[in-house]
Amino acid sequence: MTTGVRQGTVLVTGASGYIAGFVIQRLVAEGWQVRGTLRSLARAAEVRATLGLSDLELVACDLMRDDGWAEAMHGIDFVQHIASPIPAAEPRDPNELIVPAREGALRALRFAHEAGVRRVVMTSSMAAIAYGHGPRATPFTEADWSNVNSLDAYAYIKSKTLAERAAREWMAANGGGMEYVSINPAAVLGPVLGPDFSTSLEVVKKLLDGALPGLPNLGFGVVDVRDVAELHVRAMTEPGLDGERFIAQGRFLWMREVADVLKTGLGDKAQRVPLRGLPNWLLKLLANFDATVKMVVPELGRRRDATAAHALQRLGWKTRDEAITILDCANSLIEKRLVKR
Repeated sequence: MTTGVRQGTVLVTGASGYIAGFVIQRLVAEGWQVRGTLRSLARAAEVRATLGLSDLELVACDLMRDDGWAEAMHGIDFVQHIASPIPAAEPRDPNELIVPAREGALRALRFAHEAGVRRVVMTSSMAAIAYGHGPRATPFTEADWSNVNSLDAYAYIKSKTLAERAAREWMAANGGGMEYVSINPAAVLGPVLGPDFSTSLEVVKKLLDGALPGLPNLGFGVVDVRDVAELHVRAMTEPGLDGERFIAQGRFLWMREVADVLKTGLGDKAQRVPLRGLPNWLLKLLANFDATVKMVVPELGRRRDATAAHALQRLGWKTRDEAITILDCANSLIEKRLVKR
């Protein structure tokens, strides 16, 4: 799948992750030499097979340890820092997420700077932008930051916000000669490469599985994983982006709209997808038995619109139609037998 002449070498952290897999594939397709990091090389063969890249170079690096980072950065031109802990459930101690997210970002920046890396593109999140604010009529932009002291700033929100803030503070104090850009995606959906996919896809999986007796009053901004990967690569090489921040989000969709897309586009394959609404009290009851459901209860009835106009204006980037993203996600989960049949 390689085309063109090798342009340089890119380190992609968290190579087994959902976004990272698509970033790696796109980089290789565009002619970049790629090196990926994993917490353990025990998964190396699995990751290479999933990505269809039998000769992908993989090295062991842990967000909480210095071991291996200097060697990983050797000869690297650009870094895509994507590795960050994503919970399947709310942890008992928020620091289980906050500390590795923040320390991992700072560790990647420090070793990248020491190695003479030109630019680090870091995957942040809309979690660092759109939380802890009251109702508003205007969409969120890159100028907004989540309020980590708010009641709706649960552990993942805090981890992404504090990690990005720490990265920007470190760059301001120590980053001379190296550039930094952050990408802030909303709920990332789209096709899956294998069984190790993002928690955000659980919403489509649960609808297809019939795991919910109805449609909760929940919604989220949607963005396609392929578009997120494209934005990461564009942000890596476009001149003059030091310090920039790019929201990656299309339309905000309620669960009933996602269900409508599945019912209309999949026919019999969506027979388990519910059509009726689910009262808030019932979702809260289900949360006692399902950790993933429990994590989204604070989102009931909350609308978080955001604009990706900056990425369009600065990089010519835009998202594909959300229905395509949702249906490609669903068909991929079905084809790989990741939903109940």
